[in-house]
Amino acid sequence: MPMYQPNTNRRGGIMKLDVGSGGQVLDLETAVKDGILGGTGGGLISTANTEKLDLKKMIEELESMEVPSVFICPISLDPMQDPVTLCTGQTYERSNILKWFSFGHCTCPTTMQELWDDTVTPNRTLQQLIYSWFSQKYLAMKKRSEDVQGRAIELLETLKKIKGQARIQALKELRQVVAGHATTKKTVLDNGGVALVSNLLGPLTTHAVGSEVIGILVNLNLDFTSKANLLQPAKISLMVDMLNEGSIETKINCTRLIEMLIQGKEFESENVSSLSLAVGLLRLVKDKRHANGILAGLGLLKILCSHESCRNSIVSIGAIPQLVELLPSLNNESLELALHILEVLSTVPAGSIALKDCVRTIPNVVKLLMKVSESCTHLALSILWAVCQLAPEECAALAVEAGLAAKLLLVIQSGCDPVLKQRSAELLKLCSLNYASTIFISKCKLTKTIQ
Repeated sequence: MPMYQPNTNRRGGIMKLDVGSGGQVLDLETAVKDGILGGTGGGLISTANTEKLDLKKMIEELESMEVPSVFICPISLDPMQDPVTLCTGQTYERSNILKWFSFGHCTCPTTMQELWDDTVTPNRTLQQLIYSWFSQKYLAMKKRSEDVQGRAIELLETLKKIKGQARIQALKELRQVVAGHATTKKTVLDNGGVALVSNLLGPLTTHAVGSEVIGILVNLNLDFTSKANLLQPAKISLMVDMLNEGSIETKINCTRLIEMLIQGKEFESENVSSLSLAVGLLRLVKDKRHANGILAGLGLLKILCSHESCRNSIVSIGAIPQLVELLPSLNNESLELALHILEVLSTVPAGSIALKDCVRTIPNVVKLLMKVSESCTHLALSILWAVCQLAPEECAALAVEAGLAAKLLLVIQSGCDPVLKQRSAELLKLCSLNYASTIFISKCKLTKTIQ
C-alpha cells in the first residue's frame, strides 16, 4: 500500500506543519499568510460567501491541479474532505482510516506505531484550510473560464466586421482560446461560431486564414449540418491543398478534420478520394520527425482504403513500397494501422502485385510475426499469404530464407486463435511444397523431433 508521509505535529491544539527546506515549523494560518500553501496573504481565506460550494465537486474539477502535500491522505493519496487525527499525530481521511481499522489493524498506517488510543479526532483547522484553498482555486478557475468565454464571444462578433491581417489575428486568438479552454467550445457552438468560421473557407481563402479556421474546427464537436457544409468540394479542396503545402501543425489538423467529416459515412466526393489527398497523407506519414502526423495520416489512409473505389488509386501512387519501408520504424499503434492498410490493399490485384514486387515486403513482414500483438500477426499472415499464393515458387523460397517457417511453427504451438493457427499451417504447407523435404528441414533448421 503506497504511503505518503507528511510531517505533522500538534502542540497546544494547533496544527503544526513542517514546511520549507530550512525545517521551519509553522501553524496553518501563518502558512497561508506567507503564501506557502497558496494563500494570498492576510490569514485564512474567508469562506463566508462560498459556503454553498461543494468540496467534493471542487476536488473533482481541480483534479489536475497540484495540491499541497499536507492536504493528501497518506492512505489513498487523494485530497482529504473529512480529516481526522490519531493519537500519533498523523492525519487521515476519516473513511480511509476507519476502513484500515475494520481490517483489524491497531496501528498507525504511516508510522506503524501501536495505538494507545483508537479515538479519531476531527481536524477542523485542517478541514477549514482545505476548504478555503480549494474554494480560492475553484473560484479563480471559474472566473478565468467566464473571462475566456466572454472573450470568445467578443472574437466571434469581431470576425463579422474585420478582414485582412486583423481577421487572421482574431482567428489565431480564437483558436488558442478554444484549444486551451474546454468551456469555450460550447460557447463557440452556442453562438453560431461553427457556421461563422466555416463560411471563411472557400476557393479564394488564403492558407493563413484557412489554417487558423481548421485549427478551430478540429477542436469542436461538429453536428451533421456543419459536417455537410464542410464537405463541399471547394472547402475540401482547400483542406487538401493545405495538407500538401502547410506547416506540420496545419497538415495534422487538416488530416484530423477530414477524418472527422468522413468517418462512419459513405462518401463519393472526388476531392475526398483524390490522388492529391493520398499523396499528401503519404508525405505526412513519411515524415518520421512527427509521430502525431504519422498516426493521423495512417488513420485517414485506413478510412480511405475501406472504400474499394480508393484502393487502386492509393496503390497507383506507390503507397505499398513506401509503407513497407516504414514498418521497422513504426510504434505499435502506427504499425497496426500500416499493416491493416497493406492487408486491405492486398485484396486488389494491383496491390498484391505491388507487395510481391517490393523486395522488403517479405523480410519486413516476417519479422513482425509474434512480435507485437495477435492482431498484427493475423494481418502479417494475410499479407504473406497473398504474396506467396501469387508466386509460390519465388516467394516461398524468399520467405523461408527470411525465417518464416520457424515463426509459423511458433504460431502453431502458441495459444493463439485457432483461425490464426490454421492459416499458419496452410502457409507452412505452401512453402514446403517448393522444397524437397530434407532441404526444407535444413532451411528451417528443424530438428528430427519436430520433423
